[in-house]
Amino acid sequence: MKSFLLFLCCFALFDLAMLAQTGQPRIVHSKEQSAIHVPPQEAPACLERIYSNLGKSKTDLYETEIGWGIFGPNSSSGFTEFVGMPFTPKSNAQVEQVRAALWYFGSGANQVNLSIYADAGGPATLLVGPVTVTNLPPSGTCCALAVAKFSPLAVTCGTRYWVVADTPLTGIGSDSEATWAFIPTHIPQAFNDGSGWSLDNGLTEEAAGEVLGVRDDSVSWRCR
Repeated sequence: MKSFLLFLCCFALFDLAMLAQTGQPRIVHSKEQSAIHVPPQEAPACLERIYSNLGKSKTDLYETEIGWGIFGPNSSSGFTEFVGMPFTPKSNAQVEQVRAALWYFGSGANQVNLSIYADAGGPATLLVGPVTVTNLPPSGTCCALAVAKFSPLAVTCGTRYWVVADTPLTGIGSDSEATWAFIPTHIPQAFNDGSGWSLDNGLTEEAAGEVLGVRDDSVSWRCR
């Protein structure tokens, strides 16, 4: 068993090293840790889904063995990668929470920062955050979600925004290695290798997550 685990570790590191040479977004592969899937944390009853790409089944929200890598600038991987998930509200709303399918990859601080950015061909102006989310579940599990709570952020119907997962550039958390699990899709996504944000329109996998809040035309916000 020890030899097998060592092989898996070396395989993962080799995979990341090869991807780093390509200059392309890094895909992280993880062995599924358990065939038993658990439901995610319950969302507050007063909040509505402003955006979600998660699966319909609470025990099958996202893929369990693959995702985009999130690597702090001081991580053992030797490179930096941050990931942005786009969302476009279908009504004016107040965003209060983001729930993302983030895993801990097993090296560095077990934490990731979540923020929301305005769009300008990719994440641009920071609107709210960062919120540091700690104690991420291990890679290859399902279906816990990393939860970030924000002060209410007004978003506009039909306008694209970005949920960004990144790390501090220095200090605690800058060595973090994490994974943002996939769901199959085909929409633009944003990546930052430390030199700036870029879009990739040809991807067939999307970072999995949801944005919660209250619509401006809803009265449910009054129960907060």
